[in-house]
Amino acid sequence: MSYAFAGGLQARVYQRLIDDPALSALIGGAVYDAPLEPALAAAGPDYVTLGEETVRANGTKTSRGAIHDFTVTVHSGRDGFAAAKEIAAAVCDCLIDAPLALEAGRLVALRFLRAGAERGRAPEKRRVSLRFRAVVDED
Repeated sequence: MSYAFAGGLQARVYQRLIDDPALSALIGGAVYDAPLEPALAAAGPDYVTLGEETVRANGTKTSRGAIHDFTVTVHSGRDGFAAAKEIAAAVCDCLIDAPLALEAGRLVALRFLRAGAERGRAPEKRRVSLRFRAVVDED
C-alpha cells in the first residue's frame, strides 16, 4: 500500500463534480479544495469543497490497494438547510458508484458513509459534510 492513488482519485472526484449537470445547475462550477475566504464566500451563496482524507492499506499477497475515506462539504450562505441538503443530495447522486477511471489503480467501489449538517456563522450559515469511501486496487 502507498499513498500513490490519492492525487489521481482527488482529481477524478473533482472533475466528476465539475462535470455533473445537476450539481452545476445548483452551484455552477463552484467546487474548491479549501473553504473560501469570507469576502469571496459572500459573493455566491453556495459552494462545495473537497476536504479531509484518511487512507489505510487494503492489500493482499498478490495486489496492493488502499481504502480512502474522504469528505466533500457543502457550504451555504442561506438561512435554511433546504438548499444545502439539495446540493448534498446532488453530490451523492454524482459520486456514489461513479465509474471513475484513475490514472493509477482501479476504483473498486465508491460508497457513501455518513453526513452531518451544522449551522455556521455568516457568510457560511449552513454546512453539510459528506463522508465517502473509495476502495482502490493496483490492478
